[in-house]
Amino acid sequence: MKKVVVLFVAFLMLSVGQAFAYRASDFSSDSKIVSAINLLEQAGETDVLRNLKKNAVQVSFGDLSSYTYNASKTFAVSTYNKYGTRIIVINSIYRNAPVEQIACLVAHESMHVKRVADLEEETIATQKEAATWTRLKVASKVYPDNRLTRRLDKLSGMYMASSNGNNLIQSKIASNGFYRAQLGIN
Repeated sequence: MKKVVVLFVAFLMLSVGQAFAYRASDFSSDSKIVSAINLLEQAGETDVLRNLKKNAVQVSFGDLSSYTYNASKTFAVSTYNKYGTRIIVINSIYRNAPVEQIACLVAHESMHVKRVADLEEETIATQKEAATWTRLKVASKVYPDNRLTRRLDKLSGMYMASSNGNNLIQSKIASNGFYRAQLGIN
């Protein structure tokens, strides 16, 4: 009887493991994005991977002009394709960004699970982006001096300086004109 229970538990564990198994190439055919997703896995970002798998998300680089009115200033979007499948499109101007930065954009966009984001979801997504950069940024590496690096560094600083009663990221989003309009904040 003991052997049967042990075998059953082993079978159950393997089955659960398979249910969460994935290949980074399931989410993208772009080698840079696949590397970023693999980096997220190595960093233990299971919530990111779970969201990608649960929503069968495809991730790619692309021209954001068909998704947003301010494409040149947008880093990435989480949206739906013409078939109703959720996709993440990373602004193609960041195709040559370091893999750690691509991973942060994927982490942020993976947190969007509602059809239309609200303040809470945008805060969670931005905190995930900041936490991921804080964890993945290599201290000895020189990153490009561009809008993406400056954004990630600023978010990381805000994330680290926040406390339970003082969420600097949420305050920044709530006071930003773009987000106020996008999220319907009065």
